[in-house]
Amino acid sequence: MAPRNTHALGKPARHAAILEALSTDPLVRISTLAEKFAVSTETVRRDIEDLSARGMVRRTYGGASASLPAIQPGLSEREQVLVAERARIGRAAASLVADGAVVMLDAGSTTTHFARALAARGVRATLLTNSLDAALAAGASESLRVLVAPGELSLVERGLYGAETHAFLRRFNVDLAVIGASGLSEEGPSEAESRAAWVKRAMLERGERRVLLVDSSKFGRVFLERVCPAAEITDLVTEADPPVPLAVALGQRGLRLTIATEL
Repeated sequence: MAPRNTHALGKPARHAAILEALSTDPLVRISTLAEKFAVSTETVRRDIEDLSARGMVRRTYGGASASLPAIQPGLSEREQVLVAERARIGRAAASLVADGAVVMLDAGSTTTHFARALAARGVRATLLTNSLDAALAAGASESLRVLVAPGELSLVERGLYGAETHAFLRRFNVDLAVIGASGLSEEGPSEAESRAAWVKRAMLERGERRVLLVDSSKFGRVFLERVCPAAEITDLVTEADPPVPLAVALGQRGLRLTIATEL
């Protein structure tokens, strides 16, 4: 029996890498991915079947192609992927918050990292959010005032949504609206769930500075509903340079880019 390869990527990391590869190439081959990941072709085939079942890729003969997904994995699954990268993004975004600022924050894995980083900074600020995880993380800091939006609870996203959520958000004027997204293309951020897109739009309408947090696996990916045109975002915080066509398109719209580097 061949010795086990201790350097092979785990399943969440392989899934993220497949999606990242499809953000720049329209088709990926199973054999190429198996060699890259140092796993068997059967392992990669199962990975593609898993992603296809969630609507994230299309299976092709010998590989996979990019899909237009209508759904995305739940928050618990997303939290297991690119953890270090998302933590860096959260810290970099938290550094944009000035003392005394008022911030709106939506529900998501990367935005929760932002809330943790903001609490760790000890800056005095007010945070309004529809995310239970973000509220609990920010509430650990005595320097942060935390206001939680009402609404209908989603256990999968651990967030609150609906008409009451929107009405609450529209009451406030904020310095920064900080959101995540399922994907980011030259047209702007997109979202797999309409209810989440509606909350993001309500927050962006109230923010003087509108900050998008996405990791590089989201580049070039398009989901069901566009949140807003790219021109409505003032800042992008990510952990790697976007592909050239995307970077050029975003730069033409005046968007400020922050790359979260290793500490």
